Amino acid sequence: MTEPIRVLVCDDQVLVRTGLVTIIDAQPDLEVVGECEDGQTAVDLAGRLHPDVVVMDVRMPVLDGIEATRLLAGAGVRRPVKVLVVTTFNLDTYVYEALRAGASGFLLKDAPPSQLLHGIRTVATGAALLDPDVTRQLVGRYAARIRPPEGAPDDIPLTPRELEVLRLIANGLSNSEIAATLVISQETVKTFVSRILAKLGLRDRVQAVVYAYRQGLVT
Repeated sequence: MTEPIRVLVCDDQVLVRTGLVTIIDAQPDLEVVGECEDGQTAVDLAGRLHPDVVVMDVRMPVLDGIEATRLLAGAGVRRPVKVLVVTTFNLDTYVYEALRAGASGFLLKDAPPSQLLHGIRTVATGAALLDPDVTRQLVGRYAARIRPPEGAPDDIPLTPRELEVLRLIANGLSNSEIAATLVISQETVKTFVSRILAKLGLRDRVQAVVYAYRQGLVT
């Protein structure tokens, strides 16, 4: 029997945290191993409990969710933990900063429970999840700070087809949507995605989105 996915829930609002714990713990393949109300405690608990996924709020006391995510999953972390950011704040600086900090996924708290559960399972597998609305609007609001003024460099090590797939990823399309757009199979899309991540040294689709916007590959 497969071991359940171990989840740590961090949110400073008791009612919200209790709701998240209840929803998650009701699933046979998920297990809440801990809960807390601030980012520092989340970092401490993660070190002791070794969760597979941390469900992280953004605005919290002591240490906010962005800094906690950076300590759990940021560059240079020896044993990074997968973090799914779940917040009420859409399309402000917290979205972009959370992704830069190393979050593997981002959902809004008004998303239905099914999306939350799907997000946890998706992130746990090593894939990434980004709310499509957030993806499509992220750079529309932050283009100036994300995209370098000199534009995209000429030495991006991707083929024209791979660049096309990367642009579609950055526009929030799923594998099935990319397959339909390019009239190729989903397996072929998965192959392209794997190649893109490997060539660019990126961890997941979320990092690919940020990379594409920072390089000016999408407008």
